[in-house]
Amino acid sequence: MKYISTRGQTEKMNFSDVLLMGLAPDGGLMLPESYPQIDGATLDKWRDLSYPELAFEIMRLFATDIDETDLKDIIERTYTAEVFGSDDIVPVRKLKDDLYVLGLSNGPTLAFKDVAMQFLGNAFEYVLKQKGKRLTIIGATSGDTGSAAEYALRGKENIEVFMMSPHGKMSEFQRAQMYSLTDANIHNIAIKGMFDDCQDIVKALQQDADFKAKYSLGTVNSINWGRILAQIVYYFKGYFAATENNDEKVSFCVPSGNFGNICAGHIAREMGLPIDRLIVATNENDVLNDFFNEGKYTPRPADKTYVTSSPSMDISKASNFERFVYLLLDKDSKRVSELFDGVKAGKGFDLSDVLDAVNNRYGFAAGKSTHQDRLNTIKAVYETYNDLVDPHTADGIKVAQELQKEGEVIICAETALPVKFSETIFEAVGEIEIERPEHTKDIESLEQHVTVLENDASIVANEIKAVVAPV
Repeated sequence: MKYISTRGQTEKMNFSDVLLMGLAPDGGLMLPESYPQIDGATLDKWRDLSYPELAFEIMRLFATDIDETDLKDIIERTYTAEVFGSDDIVPVRKLKDDLYVLGLSNGPTLAFKDVAMQFLGNAFEYVLKQKGKRLTIIGATSGDTGSAAEYALRGKENIEVFMMSPHGKMSEFQRAQMYSLTDANIHNIAIKGMFDDCQDIVKALQQDADFKAKYSLGTVNSINWGRILAQIVYYFKGYFAATENNDEKVSFCVPSGNFGNICAGHIAREMGLPIDRLIVATNENDVLNDFFNEGKYTPRPADKTYVTSSPSMDISKASNFERFVYLLLDKDSKRVSELFDGVKAGKGFDLSDVLDAVNNRYGFAAGKSTHQDRLNTIKAVYETYNDLVDPHTADGIKVAQELQKEGEVIICAETALPVKFSETIFEAVGEIEIERPEHTKDIESLEQHVTVLENDASIVANEIKAVVAPV
């Protein structure tokens, strides 16, 4: 399988090359030339596989330049009960007959991003060793990507990690998870600004071709294709867990900010997984909600992005969105380039003329949730089902119930464990004891290591130069 850029100006590449990249050299995002098609007989064969077995069957279709024995080894080392708490890896739990939660938060940092990031850490190390290269990871996080990346990459050979987060905008638990790490290859940077500012710095450094080559820049943000690939697997696993045969359809509702998680669901649907609808749940930062309901994409500047109680979704520029728009516009690279160059310049775009295809051909729907909605949903789920969910998952459940059609089965993708957002949980249900894994107890009391910098890409570049020797 070969990979191409959404902007059409990058040579075709193999999986292992794309894995180490962030943005394509032409500023676009890499994706396969076409998505593999899965028939009913294959779905039948896959239905009863273990999680590592299923991951191998799916990933081998995309990572065709990695020796299959090695790929199987990477996957089997990644998806273990020791790391994820059970052999299910992503257990599905039923709230009621037509509403399920896909448990994605059982990894080391208690967030869905561990599922992809643990794979990425092992895959990076393998590919770098094969190529005799090193990698400088630059990333931006609104809360969970940073810790998931750092826990996956800590102590890995030939990898340095520089992770930017918005200064003072994450929960106490999230800050403690990241900033308490003492591994020599982990460097935390708090930017005076919002998440979108951090993301813009990542893009600026990625688009500086000389700097990128000189310091071997890569990324683990959701634009990384390896992360998307690893996430595709759990849509298949969730579908199999909630159905008895392939004649049944389900919908997925996914709390969304950067459009990476639901992009993986979209690809699973394109591959032939029987998904009815893909429901995008946003918080008050409702740019994606507006697009999927009206066809208009209007990113807000960082200073107009709301700080909310579901902070991992406090994003107004969805960096993965371009992969879907590319397909929506029949792979018209020239038009995609024009639209997203406009976004970079602060403009939006209007695709309301193809809204019917968005909603029907591609199955997208969307809704939004507010702080009060989150509190109400956390309380209702706790009292009705004796199930405690975090604020982002509450956004998903609220939107799922609001948009659910008669007879529709919806699986809500869990974002994180509730202990990461205890303040909001206490506001919703009172001062209860929130369960937390042993390795996270008293984490907030550990010494923290972080460098606070102004919102300036050149200052971050100097921070990297001070640590990493040029090639």
